[in-house]
Amino acid sequence: MDSSGVPHILEHTVLCGSHRYPCRDPFFKMLNRSLSTFMNAFTASDYTLYPFSTQNPKDFQNLLSVYLDAVFFPCLRELDFWQEGWRLEHENPRDPQTPLIFKGVVFNEMKGVFTDNERIFSQHVQNRLLPDHTYSVISGGDPLCIPDLTWEQLKQFHATHYHPSNARFFTYGNFPLEQHLKQIHKEALSKFEKIETNTAVPAQKPWDKPREFQITCGPDSLAADSSKQTTVGVSFLLPDITDTFEAFTLNLLSSLLISGPNSPFYKALIESGLGTDFSPDVGYNGYTREAYFSVGLQGISEQDTQSVRDIIDRTIEEVIEKGFKEDQIEALLHKIEIQMKHQSVSFGLTLTSYIASCWNHDGDPVQLLKLGSQVARFRQCLKENPQFLQEKVKQYFKNNPHKLTLSMTPDDKYPEKQAQMETEKLKQKVNSLSPKDKQQIYEKGLELQDQQSRLQDASCLPALKVSDIEPTMSFTELEVALAAGETPVQYCAQPTNGVVYFRAFASLHTLPNELRPYVPLFCSVLTKLGCGLLDYREQAQQIELKTGGMTVSPHVLPDDVHLDTYEQGVLFSSFCLDRNLPDMMHLWSEIFNSPCFEEEEHFRVLVKMCAQELSNGIPDAGHLYASVRASRTLTPTGDLQETFSGMEQVKLMKRIAEMTDLGPVLRKLPHIQKHVLHRDNMRCSMNATPQQMSLAAKAVEKFIRSLSWSKKEQEPVCPYVVEKPAPGGSSVSSHVSGPRVLRKLITDPTFKPCQMKTHFLLPFPVNYVGECIRTAPFTDPDHASLKILARLMTAKFLHTEIREKGGAYGGGARLSRDGVFTLYSYRDPRSTETLQSFSEAVEWAKAGRFTQQDIDEAKLSVFSVVDAPVAPSDRGLDHFLCGLSDEMKQVHREQLFAVSREGLINVSTKYLGVGKSTHGLALLGPENAEIAKDPSWIVR
Repeated sequence: MDSSGVPHILEHTVLCGSHRYPCRDPFFKMLNRSLSTFMNAFTASDYTLYPFSTQNPKDFQNLLSVYLDAVFFPCLRELDFWQEGWRLEHENPRDPQTPLIFKGVVFNEMKGVFTDNERIFSQHVQNRLLPDHTYSVISGGDPLCIPDLTWEQLKQFHATHYHPSNARFFTYGNFPLEQHLKQIHKEALSKFEKIETNTAVPAQKPWDKPREFQITCGPDSLAADSSKQTTVGVSFLLPDITDTFEAFTLNLLSSLLISGPNSPFYKALIESGLGTDFSPDVGYNGYTREAYFSVGLQGISEQDTQSVRDIIDRTIEEVIEKGFKEDQIEALLHKIEIQMKHQSVSFGLTLTSYIASCWNHDGDPVQLLKLGSQVARFRQCLKENPQFLQEKVKQYFKNNPHKLTLSMTPDDKYPEKQAQMETEKLKQKVNSLSPKDKQQIYEKGLELQDQQSRLQDASCLPALKVSDIEPTMSFTELEVALAAGETPVQYCAQPTNGVVYFRAFASLHTLPNELRPYVPLFCSVLTKLGCGLLDYREQAQQIELKTGGMTVSPHVLPDDVHLDTYEQGVLFSSFCLDRNLPDMMHLWSEIFNSPCFEEEEHFRVLVKMCAQELSNGIPDAGHLYASVRASRTLTPTGDLQETFSGMEQVKLMKRIAEMTDLGPVLRKLPHIQKHVLHRDNMRCSMNATPQQMSLAAKAVEKFIRSLSWSKKEQEPVCPYVVEKPAPGGSSVSSHVSGPRVLRKLITDPTFKPCQMKTHFLLPFPVNYVGECIRTAPFTDPDHASLKILARLMTAKFLHTEIREKGGAYGGGARLSRDGVFTLYSYRDPRSTETLQSFSEAVEWAKAGRFTQQDIDEAKLSVFSVVDAPVAPSDRGLDHFLCGLSDEMKQVHREQLFAVSREGLINVSTKYLGVGKSTHGLALLGPENAEIAKDPSWIVR
């Protein structure tokens, strides 16, 4: 009922020790004591979800036990230590009078969340459209209100909400249900009496007239046009989500209104040229008791606000008058059909999320899952009343007085104002303390620091053993055949539920270097500008009617033996129902043979959207951008990754979006086409059921025969191109039959790694830090030791230093397949101090300050990733893309098992120590006086 973030802080707190498991942070410790394939917790606006998954039955019982005890019997004792939500730290620990600084995980997490202007806008839409009850506050917590939460409030919230009478349980999978029910009953339900919870959210009182609000946000330094940073959106309150058919209908209607270039709002708003992209959270939102629909534009001039509102009103009128084409409705129903058949490894979690909100408000979850009957009823309603959808538009959008118009404009002083309010809050808190209070907090702060530094006894927690891990992996049978005489195609028969998955990979080894930065843009627009006789609207319609989507993406694939060798190329992916396979392959033929690069106006629309999405994505993925940048000068792969997907790409798209004449950029695309869209140096793959394989082979053969060869034998742009055969043939690999695929890899024997330190100045109140180190390639036994070491350093050192003590939302170490070892932090109040923690982590590892139990736990954690489930659509993908056979993966598996204490200390010393390997550093965040004085840093 307030913005103190009590449910969010409780979400973090209950995972930090319980009655049966009284050690600090059982949640993070179980990450290393199980083979979990997923463990997390989420706080929504009106519920908290605690999901986990594993493929091991014993592990499932262990995790269920820990979660049940954490949720229902947490150790909410220790008034002064429950504050995993934030930490009190002194500027000068010797002086108890020094002003206190609030720092901490939830506090810094929410500061990070609200650096994202899209999140600010979405939050205000919900708060102001549903102002009468719980949706008017911030369940995650407003950083300015979080410090007001009292210990009593936290305990009281737990007592009233965290009770089995207010809980719902969901299981999905093939383990026997009876065992789950017995355990839930024994360890939780039987220990409570049923109570009346009174946690129901009442219906929002409908308005009798529309309302309007204006808010401000921070400026976006990466926006294409600094004078166009206003966002405006119009939102309408819809019915209760427990009316499942009405909710289903309105969700479909929402998609018809806003999805793709054929939708009315796309044509009217996106193609108006007034803005860059739809406003945040556009479309149907069914996560609150009553749903709502929002539509608007971002990246507009402030003076165009009224124009956008007029367009929205006019579009609603036009839809009421004209309705929707039958093809558009069919495309949407086809999308539902294919989604029901497409299998993903997170299917159970997706279902949980899908039913959570409705079930939370006592809706019928079983009814909600009967999508087939919902579709049939929808078709019947349309048949009986052709005006069915138009009447809904009239009822809910034209004649609905519960309508909110929200506009958001940037304020250059916004970050300073937020910081000032935080300082004032702190001052107010400190001024209310007596000298005795300050002394007590100081002493408790030291005690907290002491507790955080002590070794924890986690022996009370259940754990699997390394011997519980399967010694051998299951192999996937693959068949490689040559289509049209020369093009290798990999066939993988899988239980794909009547869906066919197609991929093609085209090498880019002949592409001139000056075209490289434009490859991501080429990939992004290739399937959206039209092809053959289809304009871009018709193409979009065919893609929706006949496929589950067609995507094109640049790929950099590191070699498994040499750090300076890699393959660069473009991956084409799509899937469809088996009946639509010929149509899908015909679409690919048209895209390859006659793509359209003439539509400059639509190209401008796509460029603006792409630049906006990249800019918006940085607050959520800043640690990834920092890591990519830090690896840039360590390997040729890292350099190309920065070009394709790092800050360089973000800044290039900003520059392109600022151009008044896009002709020169558009004319680069046919030049890239000459190096990609033909059958030279291409390989394909098909995953389908055994019964569909002959159909798949015919379709891919026809597709390849339709493609041309390049006009002349193109010279590699780099003189160092090596041909590498992928594993195959009975003599090399027992599970791959047929000819061996030759991959064209680029190598650069002249490459010299060097150190670079880059600070990207961004108006964020938190930092994202990355330090990368060049180490060993995949097949080197050291790679296995480094992989275990990364997990060990994360769990046993970095988590404590960066999250628990430093207050960052996240941090750790990881090793990528290209042999780059990365230390990172996420939404971090510290910067150079975190780099110091990285150095201390290396010294800790070199000194071998870990036990055999720690090593075994790290192995469990690594194998939970190595053995994570693979969807039928993705089996054989490692072999297809990277030439990794199951035999090679089995060797790596054995190297992981064989990792020893001595090996871990050796790789720590050999690679991670100062002067041993080349390090790269990058930081995204606010101005930093220390870095500004250090000439070794480049400030961008």
